[in-house]
Amino acid sequence: MTNFKASIQPLDRAAIASMLLLCFAIGVMLLQGDVVTSRVRDFTWQHQETETKDLSLTNSNWENQKIGAEYNRFALSFSRPMDTKSVEQNLKIDPPLAGKFSWAGRKMFYTLLTPAPYGTTYKVQLQGAKDKFAESYRKKRTNAPFVGNFRTRDRVMLYIGADKEEKGRLVLFNLTQDQNKILTPKDLVVMDYKPFSEGDKIIFSARTSSSQDLLSAQLYTVTTGISLQPKKEAEPAGKVDLILDNKDFQNLKFDISQDGQTIAIQRGNRASPGDFGLWFMSANTKPGEKPNLKRVQSPPGGDFTITPDSKSVAVAQGEGTAILPLKTDGSKPLAFFPQFGLVQAFSKDGSQAAMVKFNTDYTRDLFLVTNQGVNKLLLKTTGSIVQCQFDSASPTLYCLVTQLLQGKEVYQEQPYLVAIDIKTAQQKPLLVLPPAQRNVEMSLAPDGLGLLFDQVVPQDPNTPPSPENTLRSDDGEAIATSSLWLMPLLPITDAGTTTEIKPEQLPLTGFHPRWLP
Repeated sequence: MTNFKASIQPLDRAAIASMLLLCFAIGVMLLQGDVVTSRVRDFTWQHQETETKDLSLTNSNWENQKIGAEYNRFALSFSRPMDTKSVEQNLKIDPPLAGKFSWAGRKMFYTLLTPAPYGTTYKVQLQGAKDKFAESYRKKRTNAPFVGNFRTRDRVMLYIGADKEEKGRLVLFNLTQDQNKILTPKDLVVMDYKPFSEGDKIIFSARTSSSQDLLSAQLYTVTTGISLQPKKEAEPAGKVDLILDNKDFQNLKFDISQDGQTIAIQRGNRASPGDFGLWFMSANTKPGEKPNLKRVQSPPGGDFTITPDSKSVAVAQGEGTAILPLKTDGSKPLAFFPQFGLVQAFSKDGSQAAMVKFNTDYTRDLFLVTNQGVNKLLLKTTGSIVQCQFDSASPTLYCLVTQLLQGKEVYQEQPYLVAIDIKTAQQKPLLVLPPAQRNVEMSLAPDGLGLLFDQVVPQDPNTPPSPENTLRSDDGEAIATSSLWLMPLLPITDAGTTTEIKPEQLPLTGFHPRWLP
């Protein structure tokens, strides 16, 4: 025994003592039970990929990640299995956002019922939630307090200016920050435009300020100075690139796919006026690079729009509407609707469409057509169905419609805005516009809370034409001036609302308004 004790070196004694101490500590912990506090490891809308002690947004790049209408769900990941009911009862969002919970292991998902209103900063808090095994250890242990923040995108709109320095130019106006920015140069008169889905660029058609030829438009892109994608730096605003000239063909109408990859253009041959058709090209053509244009081989068509899946196009052909693939061979339509002469709008997922039927008595019907074969009549009018848009926040279709005024010696239509519940076909008139307003256009906000529209004032026909007045409506009528209006919106089913909602005139002079996504 003496020899054994003598053989133990000081280093061995220290190691044995450490092991005994560690065993004692482990025993104490086992007797006390699990004492690890649960915490939130990750908040997806905050884009924190690693666990930190402070999950507030003060040390993150959250300002580059502003939430848009396409974001409908966030997730919280926990360090331990949680008591789901206690989490759901203690989660607070300020301002409140209605939604529903779902779980996958340690991850909680919160799905919004409607898009989060734009231009708002939200705080997400969780305190007092229990982990799943707290009660089994007879402990009232709750999670480490969590505070996260996220912000929705600014309310940003676009319009064509109608006065002073903005005249004929594309203008971006940030309603949240009350700032405007002219995007296009003076020597171009913008005729039409459409934003890319990422909001970083706009495709537009324009003619030179010295030309009055409405068929001389060329296609351009211009940067907005905004990037809606996280970790993607925006290009400076106002960078204009020519992407399609008018040397051999007239560029009549265009559309851009939802994925931002394809541009469809209706073109007419200058040398042969009867030769016109639908073409498509890549939206990623570099400046100075010859566009790889391809023609869709199909019978001539009229108005068209690219479908939400970005793979096909709906074209008015004859007395019906054809769905053609965005390929060179369009001789075999994917679908044909002989009873409908026009597609006014698609729902975001493409499962529903608003289609117009032209009747022999000169009236028009608006139908809801679904991919399940349902055709539902929503509206009938003696005038025109000018424009429609589906609301992503509710089962509502907003339309700009005209009604023929009876008893008038001169043909006159009364335009009005209407909201239609697509489930019940209930109509809710929103605003009646003056009969003289023939060239009205509207645009529904991505969060569904506002409707933009313009009121164009045509030039007096008795006034001699001025070379300085280069603005023209789609039908070639000279524009004297135009005002822009914003109509706040409430759900069509909100029967408890008795207050009349009136539109607000914006301090802007322009027309053809559209929201940025």
